[in-house]
Amino acid sequence: MEGSNILSPEEEYNISPESVRITGREDDGNKNDVDDVSETDILHAYDKYLQQRSSVHFGYPYNLMYDHSELFNFMKYSINNLGDPYVPSNYSVHSRQFECAVIDFFAELWKADKDSYWGYVTTSGTEGNLHAILVARECHPDGILYTSNETHYSIFKAARYYRMDLRSIPTLPMGEINYDLLEKELDENRHLPAIINVNIGTTVKGAIDNLDRILEILTRLEIPRERYHIHCDGALFALMMPFINDAPEVSFQRPIDSIAVSGHKMLGCPMPCGVTLTRKEHIKKVEHNIEYLNSVDTTIMGSRNGQSALYMWYSLRKKGLKGIQRDVEHCIDTARYLRDKLSHAGITCRLNDLSSTVVLERPIDDAFIKRWQLACEEDIAHVVVMPNVTENKIDLFVEQLSKSINANGRIKPMRNNSPLTLLECDSWGSAY
Repeated sequence: MEGSNILSPEEEYNISPESVRITGREDDGNKNDVDDVSETDILHAYDKYLQQRSSVHFGYPYNLMYDHSELFNFMKYSINNLGDPYVPSNYSVHSRQFECAVIDFFAELWKADKDSYWGYVTTSGTEGNLHAILVARECHPDGILYTSNETHYSIFKAARYYRMDLRSIPTLPMGEINYDLLEKELDENRHLPAIINVNIGTTVKGAIDNLDRILEILTRLEIPRERYHIHCDGALFALMMPFINDAPEVSFQRPIDSIAVSGHKMLGCPMPCGVTLTRKEHIKKVEHNIEYLNSVDTTIMGSRNGQSALYMWYSLRKKGLKGIQRDVEHCIDTARYLRDKLSHAGITCRLNDLSSTVVLERPIDDAFIKRWQLACEEDIAHVVVMPNVTENKIDLFVEQLSKSINANGRIKPMRNNSPLTLLECDSWGSAY
């Protein structure tokens, strides 16, 4: 059965902490049982384990539909994109030309004018957010950071790292920022610059903050362009939105300042990576010359994984716009299929418009949660539908979930305004 434990007891032992530990002593000729497990046996068991766990991978947004075998030969090189992607250093084993091609792709996708943007390939969406908020703080040292309380934790981490004044704004039931409360906070602090994080898909509910409404608030409060800075956290959905009919435009043709996206999520890469893009005029605020590199320091990291840029470039070249369009359509359509299957099975669930994240009541059985690797928050869980999620897998998931509910019962709301209670709110729209 898919999701069952297919490793033998011996294979389970081979990947246990006891088996994989590295001894800190010289070989004295008296090997114990741990030393008798060869690296080959350990790696064989680990490969089998990863195959099994990847087949029931529902709660976290990773696209597993990729084939990078043509790039395996490049793993023998230490590819390091030291320093700024646009200012070559003395280290010449790099992939800067591929990195710049990736940046240019996203700049065109998000409608940035030629020569108006700067960006780089990051280690993750979190690094993209850390960089974007750093740039925002350097542009507005006394600014207040506004974000919803359902924002990804990396934004709150940035506020702590940079010792910024943060206002966490409550959300509407479906996960969007509460626009009335945001306006109230902005109005009370009009004497200070506003740094606003706009969520292009929240972590748990896949909610998209309405950029138009936020811009209308800024206009109504007569906050001039030079007094606000907008970052768009689009870890998953920033790559999806341009391919969804009737989706609101999130682009550099609007008065925004940066966008961050992950590369290992919608695009699909074997290592965490991403892209952050900002307006070129802002980057001088964080730029420092480093003689040792013969380059400038503009990024969060010094040494940067050149393999990531190569893998992202390869994925984009192979997929093209049509391939990404197919993936996005699959995710949106399949998410609706999952919502309908759950609803018809009598399981509480909701799906935001423009989203591929289906939110549902949290199963009581922890073994079921671990088997399907569901991400949970209090009394709700979610499934993020990615290109590798099929209708057959969904059928199996709903079948097993229904059996789990019959055997273990259903969770009750933890409090009057718990996430599960809000899941029933009409603001989500229909369950069908």
